[in-house]
Amino acid sequence: MPSPHPDFLAPYQADLDGLRGRDRFRALSKRGGLDFASNDYLGLAESEEYREAARAALARGVPLGAGGSRLLRGNHAEHEALEVEAARFFGAECALFFGAGFSANEALLATLPQRGDIILYDELIHASAHEGMRLSRAESRAVAHNDVGAFEEAVRAAGGTGRVWIVVESLYSMDGDIAPLETLAGMAGRHGAFLLIDEAHATGVLGPGGRGLAHGLEGRDNVLTLHTCGKALGLSGALVCLPRVLREFLINRCRNFIFATAPSPLLAATIRAALGVIERADDRRAALAERVRRVGEALRRLAVAQPSGTHIQPVIVGSDKSALALAERMQAHGHDIRAIRPPTVPEGTARLRISLTLNVSDVQTDAMIALLAQELAEAPS
Repeated sequence: MPSPHPDFLAPYQADLDGLRGRDRFRALSKRGGLDFASNDYLGLAESEEYREAARAALARGVPLGAGGSRLLRGNHAEHEALEVEAARFFGAECALFFGAGFSANEALLATLPQRGDIILYDELIHASAHEGMRLSRAESRAVAHNDVGAFEEAVRAAGGTGRVWIVVESLYSMDGDIAPLETLAGMAGRHGAFLLIDEAHATGVLGPGGRGLAHGLEGRDNVLTLHTCGKALGLSGALVCLPRVLREFLINRCRNFIFATAPSPLLAATIRAALGVIERADDRRAALAERVRRVGEALRRLAVAQPSGTHIQPVIVGSDKSALALAERMQAHGHDIRAIRPPTVPEGTARLRISLTLNVSDVQTDAMIALLAQELAEAPS
């Protein structure tokens, strides 16, 4: 007789088969080849400076684990020292440390906008923001990417009984373009709106001393910034910079913060040291800026793609299948470049996301661009 029990796994297998059929199945792969895929833009993740900072913290007795949430026994002196230093470094009134950038972004939007508020977000905002908005009590509406006029119109038409929240990235992770932050900040000020800026891909690389593109806006009552520590800082976690009253509100109301085991005190100590490394890293930033310039010239000369002008360079291919095939060919030549497909990017814009880092040389970068141009020229139409 057939089993009376259903096949519990069948729906999941069917979903995976559907992803395979659309060239959107994902799988983990070991790192290999030259780094044109990571977010370790300044080449610090495996640096001796960080190893020494971790060794020094361990030597003075800093533990690896917190042992509980920060509202219980998990609040370590290293967490508080990091938050004080982060507020000073970025120029904010306060900072709050989270274990990951995704959870921090989700937490902000799930907790701070209130019923009656309206969230106006750039249509290319990160998935973490979408997850936070899904959990929020506030209404949310998409706005055309980097379109100041569209944002102005959306703010004027917002209605609602509460505040407007304008949510953007300073440097967009898949297109490498920069938001008009000063204009958006002026708009937020005129309309009494909050401005939430995700600095994930700018922190460490752009702004004075690597403080990000929103540095001149930090410290305002209506501006919040998110600085992730897992990209140019080369570690993990996230620092939210914001007014003191909003920090206290998160500590009291944010479920992601209240119920999560506190991040590693050793990590907090290492990030605090990393802020000093970043502040002194003008030579690294200059070297990366020169690489961006060189790559931009090569992209134009070889007609590969329109240069983004930043360390994130997309090469739009179009179809998912074509992007995957091109990435595989580049990987076969020893270049770790990944294909990015919908829903991460809009339909019809599957691409290679080339990340420019200091983990490779100029010679290796030049060779990669030349090979990419050849592969694109020989690709079937």
